[in-house]
Amino acid sequence: MGGPLEGVRVLDLGRYQAGPRCGLMLYRLGADVIKIEPPKGEESRTNGQHYWVQYNSGKRSLGLNLYSDEGKNILSELVKTADIFIQNFRPGVIGKIGFSYEKLKELNPKIVMVNVSAYGQFGPYKDRVGFDPIGQAISGLMTTQGTEGMDPFKCSFPLIDRITALHATIGALSALWESRISGEGQSLDVCLADTGYTTAEIPISTYLTTGAAPRRTGNGNTFTNTYQCKDGWVYLISTGPRMWKRAAEVVGKKEWIDDERYATRQGRTENAVEIEEYLSQWFSDKTRDEVINLFSPHGVPIQKINTIAEAAHDPHMRERNIIEEIDDYITDAPNVSRINAIGDIFHFSRSGYQIGHAPLPGEHSREVLSELLNLSEEELDALHAEEVI
Repeated sequence: MGGPLEGVRVLDLGRYQAGPRCGLMLYRLGADVIKIEPPKGEESRTNGQHYWVQYNSGKRSLGLNLYSDEGKNILSELVKTADIFIQNFRPGVIGKIGFSYEKLKELNPKIVMVNVSAYGQFGPYKDRVGFDPIGQAISGLMTTQGTEGMDPFKCSFPLIDRITALHATIGALSALWESRISGEGQSLDVCLADTGYTTAEIPISTYLTTGAAPRRTGNGNTFTNTYQCKDGWVYLISTGPRMWKRAAEVVGKKEWIDDERYATRQGRTENAVEIEEYLSQWFSDKTRDEVINLFSPHGVPIQKINTIAEAAHDPHMRERNIIEEIDDYITDAPNVSRINAIGDIFHFSRSGYQIGHAPLPGEHSREVLSELLNLSEEELDALHAEEVI
């Protein structure tokens, strides 16, 4: 069975991650996603094989010179066939190329335009460039990570790009649904800066309400923290009075439950040194599996802190097919490299889920233009000779 978005067509002009990952999600859900990139390839191809495969596999690549009149004419005709148009140039750039929302709306009144940028389509910073860390920086998120006295601390993976792509996907699907009802499309504005604020929403809300800035607590505090076992690390979460009491029983300190010093979270924090010294010793002579088997039956969350190597081979994730082997055509069709990438995250009871290979630059140009615009081989040859495709 096809995916739930079967029959939906997406034009993806995204670059790097926040835009392209939105297109990837729509493809995985069944949409026909056409990656429109320069004839020699989009710049994020230079970020490495695994990066390109992860965010663009399954899309059809149309190499198109958007700075040529003929290239613009071709894109205009494709817009008439599409449901969603994704772009993540700086605000104003797509309009200068000739494809503002007003222009798209003239060509296709039902089209949904997804605009992804660093600071959004309006606001005093809108013309600035930016990548993932600007969302972490502007929101104050970097000052909440680590421990007191540390320099600002950046999350090592592109958290902001990832969440922005999800915001773009959710917004695109919502606007698509509404367009099927109203008969009119609309434009959507999502940005890295806004996403940053969503990651810091609790400390910002708390500060604006009470004036209290958050403390930097590192990996956690008493009974919600990282602990070293004899074969690696675990993360234990025992927030709230019920979990705290269960955890105290597991570690053999039932008397802590009735000790007034530990009756509240604040009290446990104030007496953290004594508690943490005991817990560090308690965990140190046990394996990770042993402590997981002790805590889990009591409903106390605990998990091994996997290395990347351990995560890549975790049997739970393997059974859920989260890792997929994807073909990457490095130079031409006979030369195929198999790349392990994150795969099926949607487990529908009926609908399908599609995974495809990572395309070469312009691999599907002739296919797309002959299929959607009925261009002949002679016309396609001429466009290629003129370096339009």
